[in-house]
Amino acid sequence: MTKALKQVARRKGRTRFSVKAAAHGRPRLSVFRSGRHIYAQIIADDDGKTLAAASTLEEGLKEKGGNKEAATKVGKLLAERAGKAGVKEVVFDRGPYVYHGRIKALADAAREAGLSF
Repeated sequence: MTKALKQVARRKGRTRFSVKAAAHGRPRLSVFRSGRHIYAQIIADDDGKTLAAASTLEEGLKEKGGNKEAATKVGKLLAERAGKAGVKEVVFDRGPYVYHGRIKALADAAREAGLSF
C-alpha cells in the first residue's frame, strides 16, 4: 500500500470512528465521491443493512455527472427515499473527504429535503 493510500485510510478511519461514537443508534449517511460520480447511502450499522441509496448513475442524473448540481439532486433524492423508509435523523459520514464542494452540496440538499444531522 502506498503512502497516499495509507493516509486516506487513516483519515477515513478517524472519521468513521467519531461518527460511530456519536451515532447513538442512528443510521449513518455515507458518501463516496469519484471523479465522475457521487454516491450516498444510509446504512443501519446495527443491522448491517442499507436503508436508502442514491447516486448520479441513476436515470435522470446520468448526464449531470460529478458536479455540485448533481450532488444536490442526489442529496434531495436520498432524503426523499429516507423519508419513505422512515428515517428522519442520521449521522453524516463524509469519509476521507473534506466537507467542501460536492460533499457539502449533497449534505445541504439532504438537510433541506428533511434529513436531520
